[in-house]
Amino acid sequence: MVGMETATAAFAQAAAPDSTADDTAGVDAVSTVILKSDAEQAAAAAERKRLKNKRRKANKKAAAMVAAAAAAPTVAGSVPGGGGGGGRSGSQAQPADENLKNKTRELSDGGGSGGGAPGPQTDPPSFPAARYFPSGVFPAGEIQVYRDDNAYRTSSAELRDRERLEADVLNTARHAAEVHRRVRTYMADYIKPGVKLIDMCERLEDANRALVDARGLDAGIAFPTGCSLNHVAAHYTPNAGDTTVLGVDDVMKVDFGTHIGGRIIDSAWTVAFNPRYDPLLAAVRDATNAGVAAAGIDVRLCDVGAAVQEVMEAAEVELDGTPHPVKVIRNLMGHSIERYRIHGAKSVPCVRGGPATRMEEGECFAIEMFGSTGRGHVHEDGVCSHYMRAAGAGHVSLRLPRARALLRTIDREFGSLAFCRRYLDRVGETRYGMGLKALVDAGAVEPCPPLVDTRGSYTAQFEHTVLLRATCKEVLSRGEDY
Repeated sequence: MVGMETATAAFAQAAAPDSTADDTAGVDAVSTVILKSDAEQAAAAAERKRLKNKRRKANKKAAAMVAAAAAAPTVAGSVPGGGGGGGRSGSQAQPADENLKNKTRELSDGGGSGGGAPGPQTDPPSFPAARYFPSGVFPAGEIQVYRDDNAYRTSSAELRDRERLEADVLNTARHAAEVHRRVRTYMADYIKPGVKLIDMCERLEDANRALVDARGLDAGIAFPTGCSLNHVAAHYTPNAGDTTVLGVDDVMKVDFGTHIGGRIIDSAWTVAFNPRYDPLLAAVRDATNAGVAAAGIDVRLCDVGAAVQEVMEAAEVELDGTPHPVKVIRNLMGHSIERYRIHGAKSVPCVRGGPATRMEEGECFAIEMFGSTGRGHVHEDGVCSHYMRAAGAGHVSLRLPRARALLRTIDREFGSLAFCRRYLDRVGETRYGMGLKALVDAGAVEPCPPLVDTRGSYTAQFEHTVLLRATCKEVLSRGEDY
């Protein structure tokens, strides 16, 4: 999610969650030891036994579903065709209950150890990602070593000891990143021309809630799913009643976030089905990776922007026989991420000449870059769907009772996390238009309208969440897809 808000410290400054972690990825192992009383150990053992029994029952149920799908009768013979009964004949067999088979489609075998092998994931997902990591240890993202003046950090024993103290925080962030990757994997087959965007968003968000094991503000969706099309670069998600359908010639930016304990993973990619847009997507993806490579402890933010601009503006895309240079969208930036706040105090420019502020150890950044075939400058336009609690608003005097009640709902359900109108619908709010407007007018809630370039142009986005660890740089959201 693009933009900037004002807040304070970074990933490593908040209270640690309950789980302990070991970095089992083979790079920069981090561990932590927590001493527990006898009573706590007994309680933990009872909880492990309960979870083991729960997993055993789930595995039996999944195995029964698989067996039922395998034993389902098949129908051989003609397959109906279009028109007046022409059809297609042959011996091709079709499952009698395809839905049962789909319900047991395995998305991933996961990892971890102990407690027996987990059963297959359902379709749509119903088991949390943590089920596939019984040890509670989640895989590392992409590790990038520091160079030059920071090369010593890789082998520093003192810095490794410092990281061990924050191992549980790192493991929580990796947990959220694993959820993000699994949601992307699940949605890959569903995002196709002809899908209604509101159906796509709700399917993605339902999968996100299931895989993260959503539980109020402790874990869940970090911000609304963005699915901005073509010249719309960011901050569009369908409101109720929106019938927009994804077209074969559309360029769609898919931007969603997940969080656990306020540790937010913010990552995005661009979908296009017409190969003529491939150069645009490649330029933005390469520029984003250049920004990730340039980021690091003590690096000036303006230097990251210079690296991005150099890569992106070397590309061009041909549309309808006319070459278009790929332009950086200058007024859209990456940003630091803080606990429960998607837009931190620092902005990451995408062009040279930005602020000389330096990145610092322990900070987490969303390195997100946008390219366009238009002007390379966006403005607000269209119906607003994204909102978030205004940072530092403090107490706001509200005369309208409906506005006061709505603000209580927002604080209870979303806190400082971004939300959209569909989320208000989901928690049972109705006829909230006047109340929401009153909150915006009073400065208690900030609207985030769609950001658009020139109509008829095409925009693309890629984004990764990067944590500047003491000993290395970890691209938490990196996956096999991008």
